[in-house]
Amino acid sequence: RGITIRAKNASVTYKGVKINIVDTPGHADFGGEVERTLRMVDGVLILIDAKEGPMPQTTFVLRKALALGHKAIVVINKIDRADAVIDDVVNRTFDLFVHLGATDEQLDFPIVYTAAIKGTATLDVNKPGTDITPLLDTVLDKIPAPAINADAPLQILVLSLIQDLYKGKMGVGKIQSGSIARRQNVIVLGKDGAQFPGKVSDLAVYSGLERTDMERAEAGEIVAVAGLDEVSIGDTIADAEHPVALTRVTVDEPTVQMTFSVNNSPFAGREGKYLTSRHLRDRLFKELETNVSLRASETESADKFLVAGRGELHLGVLIEQMRREGYELQVSQPEVIVHREGDKVLEPYEELTIQVPETYQGAVIEELGKRRGELRHMRLIHSDAGPSEMHLEYHIPTRGIMGLKNLLVAKTRGTIIMHHVFVAYEPVEERDLAVATHGSLVAHEDGTSTGYAIFMTQERGTMFIGPVVEVYRGMVVGENSRDEDMDVNVCKEKHLSNMRASGTDEALVLTPPREMGLEFALEYIGPDELVEVTPKSLRIRKRLLNPDDRRKARKSGK
Repeated sequence: RGITIRAKNASVTYKGVKINIVDTPGHADFGGEVERTLRMVDGVLILIDAKEGPMPQTTFVLRKALALGHKAIVVINKIDRADAVIDDVVNRTFDLFVHLGATDEQLDFPIVYTAAIKGTATLDVNKPGTDITPLLDTVLDKIPAPAINADAPLQILVLSLIQDLYKGKMGVGKIQSGSIARRQNVIVLGKDGAQFPGKVSDLAVYSGLERTDMERAEAGEIVAVAGLDEVSIGDTIADAEHPVALTRVTVDEPTVQMTFSVNNSPFAGREGKYLTSRHLRDRLFKELETNVSLRASETESADKFLVAGRGELHLGVLIEQMRREGYELQVSQPEVIVHREGDKVLEPYEELTIQVPETYQGAVIEELGKRRGELRHMRLIHSDAGPSEMHLEYHIPTRGIMGLKNLLVAKTRGTIIMHHVFVAYEPVEERDLAVATHGSLVAHEDGTSTGYAIFMTQERGTMFIGPVVEVYRGMVVGENSRDEDMDVNVCKEKHLSNMRASGTDEALVLTPPREMGLEFALEYIGPDELVEVTPKSLRIRKRLLNPDDRRKARKSGK
């Protein structure tokens, strides 16, 4: 998707000064990376598109940075776009700083205008830049040097973990005080006062995009430390003689959860390498070591695990990583995590930003009204490069966003741009919340789909498969045009008869099946469906494969 999901370290040397750079994700689903990375730096560059302006993820990252007291440099990028609205973007950015409670010093932020694709920056938008040096000069002038105490005992707050093929686990963090050297004895200060003595086997710093081995590093440097097997994110690496812990990093709690389970479909074990509940459990709990926003727990069933994250994208990236590593699994429909405070039940709310051509604003507003979306702001964006667009900002329950993207993409013919970010937990309202409902076309028997059967079925709805695809009973092969499930036979052959030959009729015209990616599948499935994930395939299936079992479950209300 072209987005950052893990923080990455790099460094450059400019005018004799080493500048450590940490690239963080912007998307709020990966906010855990942002929250701990901001503890490693002394200032931030807030990158803003010259056309789109501040987005919900900008608000999320900036709120965290300002709360830590960081000095910000605003970088307005893509100023070479024909539809750029630079003055408007600058004004909205200033308003955002004010809204987030920035101090007078933080409000006095410098602005650098860039065209990254050309590698140029300028401090005057009316004077084109020739290289990137104005940005680097601004960093040297405005971002303070690390506040360190070189003579104090060693303290490093571990904010990231990396796995090196030869050196093993390495803890990454900034040296807050003191110095560290290879073969030095240290103590890892963990949760609840736990202490683990160890010795530094290897030490590295960042040079450019690579890690460079060092014998010694001083306070203010970002280092990767090997040899400490017990180290975890949030721990302090301290001097063995004077072990003093730093404040542990805290991250926001998850808002969405789903069930990960062992694949038990008729096709289980055909494509994957890791199939059992033990494989699944080990992989999920290993992920917890580095993915601080994730939560995983066992359930009453040995082959099911409850996994919670910051959003559908957060969990979707984990699923995609696991399938690429050779895992087979099944996942359930995402659901929001509610909190209880006394007699009140709270659910997560989000800020939703939508940009859509003016023609489709009515359909969007109507659908969001059904989902308890509260329109907070609306403005018209005129453009010389194309049709006018509406910019809409909503306050909406997370439940209302689930399944929304596929629906609005269809209603706006793919022209909508959506961003959303978690805001707070608020009381659950009594009013009903309309959610997307659908009926599925469900395979009636095991076999291989045929062009003839697909042709006869496609008028019932939208197909997810084409001809010559193996299917099993209970597998979802398409979306019904009505809001009810329908069992269909997609394996039916066209047989020879006395009246016609099997191959002499007119050519069948098949509508291309809808491409089904993981993101679409997670949004599509209902409470009685699962997504089957394997290294080579994505399938949607019913929890109960037997149609008789499904009918009994519907009658009993389960």
